[in-house]
Amino acid sequence: MKRLETIRKMSEYGLVAVIRAESKEQGARVIDAVIKGGIKAIEITMTVPGALDIIKELSEVYKDQDVIIGAGTVLDPETARACILAGAKFIVSPNLNRETVILCNRYRIPTMPGIMTVKEAIEALELGVEIIKVFPGNVSGPSIISSFKGPLPQANFMPSGGVSLSNVKDWIKAGAVAVSTGGELTKGAKTGDYDAVTETAAKFVEELNKARA
Repeated sequence: MKRLETIRKMSEYGLVAVIRAESKEQGARVIDAVIKGGIKAIEITMTVPGALDIIKELSEVYKDQDVIIGAGTVLDPETARACILAGAKFIVSPNLNRETVILCNRYRIPTMPGIMTVKEAIEALELGVEIIKVFPGNVSGPSIISSFKGPLPQANFMPSGGVSLSNVKDWIKAGAVAVSTGGELTKGAKTGDYDAVTETAAKFVEELNKARA
């Protein structure tokens, strides 16, 4: 039931914040800023120094709240298991790795592998993936969701890479169940302007709500 509840919340929230940072401290501050802006699904990438520690700490902090802490840039089942044991509620990968999906299924944790072809999308569905990540989204644009939805209307797609304030509505209208964004969302952190990160997060939430309305 926890797996289904996580999937339900991610679909309801519609926004996943991808967190990349140069240090554990910076990562923690970016996450706080994003959450203050109203984004409740947080993907902490394995490229962040001390990522597992951050996942463990924040999973404890937000365990009784609506915020969902997950792990991203997970390349193999060994890393996926470490993230799950640290408290990650979902696993995101840039590619479709069969063993990683099977591992996540074993622990009843949602996983969102990256795909770019119908063949990969079908394989993901056959492995039980509920939300399929389209990556990198900037290669094709929102029209790829519409194309995938033609032969696969039952699939749920979430674009990542190239999602911006200016095109959130296009992704949603193309049929995306949610969007994943990082670069534009967190760029303020590069200059230490975390208020800008919060403001941008709030704008993303606003644009998503407009698109869904």
